[in-house]
Amino acid sequence: MISFVIPVYRSAETLQELHERLTQTFADEPSNFEIIFVEDCGGDNSWQVIQQLADRDLRVHGFRMSRNYGQHNALLCGIREARGEIIVTLDDDLQHPPEEIFKLLVKLGEGYDVVYGPPESERHGLMRDLASQITKLALEGAMGAANARQVSALRAFRTRLRDVFADYRSPTVNIDVLLTWATTSFSAVRVRHESRKFGESGYTARKLIRHALNMMTGF
Repeated sequence: MISFVIPVYRSAETLQELHERLTQTFADEPSNFEIIFVEDCGGDNSWQVIQQLADRDLRVHGFRMSRNYGQHNALLCGIREARGEIIVTLDDDLQHPPEEIFKLLVKLGEGYDVVYGPPESERHGLMRDLASQITKLALEGAMGAANARQVSALRAFRTRLRDVFADYRSPTVNIDVLLTWATTSFSAVRVRHESRKFGESGYTARKLIRHALNMMTGF
């Protein structure tokens, strides 16, 4: 069973299409996956959309944070609730095409514990790309792993890895660092990265740099 964990922040316009594309892509396994949406108090009507999807599809589960805690805290919430043997995390903005997920699952089947899906080409602005590179440099130091440059929000990993950080309670959360506590078996496969259709990213250059500082001091 696969658990799709999706942190949600101001993405009411994309959730319906994301759900449709995920369910169509995995239509051959209709009862062998679940979709976990974690709404991070973005202030729009994303939660209402999640409730509607859950009413129509029993494979959809929704959780709502009590306030805006950030993407990685929302991810940790969803990861702790996942029931599948494999967890796939992806963004809510359709920049990670659901159709590309099979590439990660095939690579995971080669025996790896974690597989990332870095984009074939980035589709962000200059400042966002620069801040992203700074974050990855900090992540490389925090993870102590050369694969840090390949880290992506599109990930597939074995659920049993979460046992290692089951009791983690620090306010500074980085899922990728926590995964290195459980394994050294990482890989990556390049995937298509689509342009954002609606809205703007919740990750500004300032937030990314602050995230990098948190990693350097918190880990």
